[in-house]
Amino acid sequence: MENWLSKRARLSPEKIAVRAGEQSLTFAELQQQVLQQAGRIQQLAPSGRIAVLTDNSLTGYVTILAVQQLDVAPVLLNQRLSVDELTQQLADAAVTLCLTADKLVRPLPIKVVSFSQLAQQKPLVVTPPTEFTATTVASIMFTSGTSGHAKGVLQTYGNHFYSAIGSVLNLGLTTEDAWLCCVPLFHISGLSIMLRGLIYGMTVVLVDHFDAEEINHLLCTQPITTISVVPYMLQKLLQTLPQTQHYQAAFRCMLLGGGPIDRATLAECQQRQIPVIQSYGMTETASQIVALDFANAARKLGSAGQPLFPVQIKIDAAQHILVKTPTLAAGYLDQPEIWAKQLHAGWFDTDDIGYLDDEGFLFVQGRSGDMINSGGENIFPGEIEAVYQQHPAVKSIVVASATDKTWGHVPLAYLQLNSAISVTELRAYGRQHLAHYKVPRDFYLVTDYPRTGNGKLKRRALSPQTAQLLK
Repeated sequence: MENWLSKRARLSPEKIAVRAGEQSLTFAELQQQVLQQAGRIQQLAPSGRIAVLTDNSLTGYVTILAVQQLDVAPVLLNQRLSVDELTQQLADAAVTLCLTADKLVRPLPIKVVSFSQLAQQKPLVVTPPTEFTATTVASIMFTSGTSGHAKGVLQTYGNHFYSAIGSVLNLGLTTEDAWLCCVPLFHISGLSIMLRGLIYGMTVVLVDHFDAEEINHLLCTQPITTISVVPYMLQKLLQTLPQTQHYQAAFRCMLLGGGPIDRATLAECQQRQIPVIQSYGMTETASQIVALDFANAARKLGSAGQPLFPVQIKIDAAQHILVKTPTLAAGYLDQPEIWAKQLHAGWFDTDDIGYLDDEGFLFVQGRSGDMINSGGENIFPGEIEAVYQQHPAVKSIVVASATDKTWGHVPLAYLQLNSAISVTELRAYGRQHLAHYKVPRDFYLVTDYPRTGNGKLKRRALSPQTAQLLK
């Protein structure tokens, strides 16, 4: 494939490529700035892998693309991680240079150059690669680490290209598409929007952080067609959008990923005519591989949808979701044995549990490690959470496992409440809607939930010792 940036700058030189606040760059201007930034990086004479630690700034956007134009795969670091966690990932990836947004500069054990320091370098003339080979690694991104040590995922240009093609065949595309990016650029959701901007020739509206009121204002006043959100973002947007207010006519959909969503929220979106497309994917598959289409969104509420065109899905005997797709990464960085354990005759075991209905729609029930086996019965936390989330007194709920002498394991519930409610009432409500063994044994009040640096829930980190027992 021809270099995506070079080709897009030639095809659509005057089209707005990215807009960040009052700043905007056409594709021709983006190419110019990216090559200049690549020249500044080259002036530093990097000799190994290059990491980028950035927020959702225009400079960060340009810098990520600039590293690619040096024919190097950027190692994308999560700004929310501790110095110890970052140090571990830098060592794992054998990084020798870290390019960092000024406000994110940290004492790291390698050469750190801030964006303002980089701007002072005299750019060398660089010759970018004329082609992107499908098997060449385009980016290295670490998994969220919900199930253990984070692993570097080797994402190729072929992975990103087929991800973009699968998405556009599902969502469609217009010449005026504009995708709002308020998810982090160091996540696959954010990076995929950047790269789709080049492949599709669409405008990316870059927002430096998620603020529900600001995002709602943009969706109501700017010709934005698409936004990627995770469940808590969607819930916050609904909470802050007045009932009388609607998004502007160009808006086509919210692409929802990043974990399960309760049906009450989806029903509210339907009632308020906010189109939500649920999706399912992961870092290892270069973003979503399953999504609902508009035609089936209402009648398949709660489903992640059907496999995108380049993707195959099947369920094995243990109810694990297995995938075969050209978007599947080349492997884990320096951990081929762990990658090999996930592969079964070309099928990748996601470690998620789910089922396909008789029409081939996927329903994701949760992580295999989150499933609770109680007295021989399998319990999925998401099922319990979905039921209790509909109770008006429950603001949020997370269900986790606890050991039990009689049953092996039992579910516990960790709650945030909208209003006071007793344990007796909660148990009675559960028994109305769930099998008795699925009703949590105990209920605990929490002020927050533990999350990974990527913002994903760490269900197994919940403990009665750090919560208040509801009586």
